[in-house]
This record gives sequence, structure tokens and C-alpha cells, in this order.
Amino acid sequence: MTGAGRGMGLECARRLVGAVDRLLLVDLDEKTATAAAEDLSTAARTTVVEPYALDVTDRDGLAGLAARARELGTLRAVAHAAGISPTMADWRRILTVDLVGTALLAEALRPLATTGTAMVCFASMAALFGKTEPQPAVEATLADPLDEHFLDRMRAAVGADIEDTGVAYTWAKRGVHRFVQREAVRVGPVGARVCSVSPGIVATPQGRQEAEQHPSMRALVEQSALGREGRPEELAAVVAFLLSDEASFLTGVDVLVDGGVRAGLAGRS
Repeated sequence: MTGAGRGMGLECARRLVGAVDRLLLVDLDEKTATAAAEDLSTAARTTVVEPYALDVTDRDGLAGLAARARELGTLRAVAHAAGISPTMADWRRILTVDLVGTALLAEALRPLATTGTAMVCFASMAALFGKTEPQPAVEATLADPLDEHFLDRMRAAVGADIEDTGVAYTWAKRGVHRFVQREAVRVGPVGARVCSVSPGIVATPQGRQEAEQHPSMRALVEQSALGREGRPEELAAVVAFLLSDEASFLTGVDVLVDGGVRAGLAGRS
């Protein structure tokens, strides 16, 4: 479980307690990961919870994570919630953490994938907004996020607009959608699955930070079908389902969990 120290990541981790024998709580902040592990361990009867400090863009660190996962046994479930939003960094860092980091994590754990392994990567409903017409140069670049010149290629393909952090975030999350499709084909032959989940506006500290900077988010909530923000545990329930055997025929797809934002906008257009 990455991004496990707070918000949706922590709620996903909470749902996995009892579903797996060993649970690695991966977070950039070691203190946060340790505190989360202590919290979850109090309720864990059959699951051993272990904190693991890691930057998901660190190849060597990811190799260490994969080695630790191998030591613990069969890789059963991976929930990848680690990521940053538009107010948290510049465009290069957003693309690096949200998309390149996703590809690096999958690359590191791919050798451990086996029958029954399931992975869920967090994308965003933002990926479904903005320009929708085909952009071959951008799509070709998104297809290879581990290319050493990926960021420069994105700048060339998108243009100066990519330096807007909101635009960079949108493209990063679209890249997660595309990556999951390709990764599903790579791991499918061994019986493993991978999906993405696209949260809408969820009541988390990170979500509140974005809302403070972007008042338009409140309008989206008001126009949504349910007319409210999501709760972290509601996202966690969807992730838990996607990681479970009950979702054994779901792979290579994105699940939109937005409280009906898109439905609300479509109904008013």
C-alpha cells in the first residue's frame, strides 16, 4: 500500500487489514508511515503491519521494496495511492511522481506478479476533463513514461501549457489510465490483474488544499448527482473490491468514483 500514511491511502490500508497476512505501509514520510502502522496494528488480529519509508520515484528504493515483498511471501495485492496534486509541486515533479512513479513501481513489482495478484493505481476524474480530441504525439509519449527523455517529450508534445500544474496533473492521470491498459496485457499471462480508480472530490487534507486554491471544485460538488464530497472510506471500499477475488475478471479498466460529477455535468449540458 503506497501513500498509506494519510487520507485515501490510509483508509485503503485499513480495509486491507485482515485480507492479507502481511501489509507494507509505504509512505514518503517515515514518521507518518510508522504512526499509521501503529494505529492499524492495534486492530489487526491476523495481519502483520509494517511501515516502509520510500519515495516511489527512487529506483533503488523500489528494488528494496520488491525484495522485502518477496521475503514476505506471495504478492497478493498492491494499492498505489501515492501521488501529488496541482498545488503541491511544479509540472515536472507532478508528472514524475504521478505517472513515472506508477510505472517504476509496476516495473519493480512485475516479477512478483502471479495468479491472483491484483494492483490498483490511483488516477483521477481530472483525467476525463480538458481536451478530448486525439493527440497522437502526446499519446505516443504517454505510452512510454520510463523513457529517459519523457519530460522533455511531453513538453514538446503538449507545448507550454504543460507547465500549468493543473494541465500536467490531467495528463499524468490520463497516462495512468493508458499505463494500466498496457500493464494488464503484460501481467495477464501469469494470471495477475491491474486496474485504476479515478476519485472525484474527496474530503481529505489534500483535497481541502486543492479546494482552497480552486473554488470551482465546490461548483462541481454542487452540480454532481449526489451533491456532496466523497469520503475516503467510500473510495477504499471500491479499491478493496477491485483487489478482491470477487473482481477476478476485471483488468485493464478504470473505475470512476466521482459521486456523479460527470453525470451531473452531462445532464446539464
